[in-house]
This record gives sequence, structure tokens and C-alpha cells, in this order.
Amino acid sequence: MLTIDPARLAGTPGGRALDIGCGQGRHAFALVRQGLPVVALDWDTDALAEVSDMVAAMRQAGEVPAGAGALAVRGDVRRLPFPDESFDVVVAAEVLEHVPDDEMAMAELARVLRPGGVAAVTVPRWWPERICWALSTEYHQVPGGHVRIYRGRQLRARLRRVGLVPEHTHHAHALHSPYWWLRCLFGDRADRAWPVRAYHRLLVHDILRGPWWTRRTERLLNPVLGKSLVVYAHKEPG
Repeated sequence: MLTIDPARLAGTPGGRALDIGCGQGRHAFALVRQGLPVVALDWDTDALAEVSDMVAAMRQAGEVPAGAGALAVRGDVRRLPFPDESFDVVVAAEVLEHVPDDEMAMAELARVLRPGGVAAVTVPRWWPERICWALSTEYHQVPGGHVRIYRGRQLRARLRRVGLVPEHTHHAHALHSPYWWLRCLFGDRADRAWPVRAYHRLLVHDILRGPWWTRRTERLLNPVLGKSLVVYAHKEPG
């Protein structure tokens, strides 16, 4: 389930990509399939082990183009362990809403991106996220949970302050907004509540099968109901 559009991040031949807060590696894998060498960074060593195993399986299956691959690295988004201007592409998907000092994280993202390079940043969209917070305090008041809600103009302004120029935005995952509202509404009973379980089956069917009717419905609803905001930005030379 991708939030970014990998085609916008294909970069130049020989370019390198960094996936910050990669989790299980969904965006790292997509960039590898685009032919990029990728560094997948996360603080969770178990997740990084899964990423390494999956890339090895992709290579055995012939899904890794020549010159591509992924290296799993443990690291902190606030202090990236890389020299300045190391990457042509940087992805930070659903990361910044978890970081208390998000402007430090954005500055690090900009520091390791080469001039002319492209960054893709995704965060929960303001109004669907605001409903989640209103329905449940537990949704965000957990260790490692969300510490802020971004408005689009606020995120773009902060990216500009660190030298990144926003150039395109879109929204994604409209079908997921009602699911999280239901989870927040039912709270501790969510896993047992039939509306949550039924909606979860729909999402799993959409992710695994991608039928035309769910894909078309989500595309139509994304501008209004999309749970994630995606901002693509480039780093100006100099």
C-alpha cells in the first residue's frame, strides 16, 4: 500500500534514495523496483531485518534491476548518519507527526538531499486526523504516537524554511479514513466490533486484490477524504 507515487521519484540513473522511517519497507521496495539503490533507515531493528529479508527474496525472484538494491540502516531521523548531499531522493512517509522536534528532522532531510534532488513527505491530513483525536485520546496519547496535526500550508511553510521548494501535492488512502474513525469510536472494543472487522476485510481485499470498484472509488474520494497528505519538494541549488 503505497502513499507516494514512485514514478515521481525515479531520479537519475545512478542516483541514490533514502527511505526515512521505512518500517516494513513498502516505499523502499517500490524505489528498488524503480531501479534505485536505496538506504532504508529505521530505529526498529526487527523491521530492518524484515526489510533485508524481503529485498533478498526480491533479488532471488528477479525483481531487483541491475544496480538497484537496499541497505537497512538503524538511525535517528533527527541525526541522520550520512554526509551532506548524499541522496538524490529522500522519502519520509508518516514520520514527522511522530517527532517532537520536527523542524530538526526536516533540516536533516534537507541536509542529506543533493541540490536538485526530490523529497517526498507524507503526513496524516488535518481534518480526518482531527476527527480521530476528537473520538479517542488513546489514538495519539501512546508511546511513539502522533504528537501534532499538520495543516497543508503549515507543512509546506516548514519545508520551505529548510530549503525545500514544494512543487506538487495530493492526497491518498481515502478508504482508510472511515476505518480509523471506527477504531477510535469503538476504542478497546475495536478488534471485536463487527463494523471494524467488516471494514477491515474490505481494506484487505482492496490491498490484496485491487478490484476496479475500490480503486476507482478511492481515486474519486482522495481529494476530499484522503487520510494522507503527500508533498513533493525539490532542493534548490546553492
